[in-house]
Amino acid sequence: MLPEEFRQQLAQQNIVLDDKQMAQFQRYFELLVEWNEKMNLTAITQQKEVYLKHFYDSLTLAMTDDFTPQASLCDVGAGAGFPSIPLKIAFPELSVTIVDSLNKRITFLDHLVTELDLKDVQLHHDRGETFGQNKQFRESFDYVTARAVARLNILAELCLPLVKKNGSFFALKAAKSEEELKEAQTAIKLLGGKFIEEKAIFLPITGDERHIIVIEKKKETPKKYPRKPGVPNKQPIK
Repeated sequence: MLPEEFRQQLAQQNIVLDDKQMAQFQRYFELLVEWNEKMNLTAITQQKEVYLKHFYDSLTLAMTDDFTPQASLCDVGAGAGFPSIPLKIAFPELSVTIVDSLNKRITFLDHLVTELDLKDVQLHHDRGETFGQNKQFRESFDYVTARAVARLNILAELCLPLVKKNGSFFALKAAKSEEELKEAQTAIKLLGGKFIEEKAIFLPITGDERHIIVIEKKKETPKKYPRKPGVPNKQPIK
């Protein structure tokens, strides 16, 4: 997907980018490739693939009925900034908070945010478990998202404590997994969430399938969650 195809495909989804935003995406691509030579940010570095599998893929979140740009979003384990930075470029009014446990990635993101002149973006070098117990951030975000390989019952424990009541947790997955959803039902309910839908989206050109799991926050998360660093991964809620 070339930049102009990217722009046209998004316009078909009512996401309209101006020239400044297109320039920001181009600079994002350049910095991603440049910094990737110094640290492992992504295995995807070809322009066509970055625009499709990182930029467009991140923006699929805005193609759900549950997303509105006038909101606060926390991205847990953002890595090289996906999906939060593409969403911020496309929707400048979005308030973005990024949490990542690797300081090298936060250094890259700090440079990126400065270079792209993005406002209202907060970066935190922290683990999801300790960030979720921080009273300043706990249950304070409209949306919390994770585009991660961890299973849903683990992601739910890291993300749902940060979602405010009536807000949403979005888990971005590469494939549908009824087993994973079933496995996470206990955790979702225990943490105050309610499964709303699993939305399938197909990427243009390749037709690759993506899934967005939408979980609404119905009640407060018990204070003991998230548990101490490493525990959710080793002993997931079952």
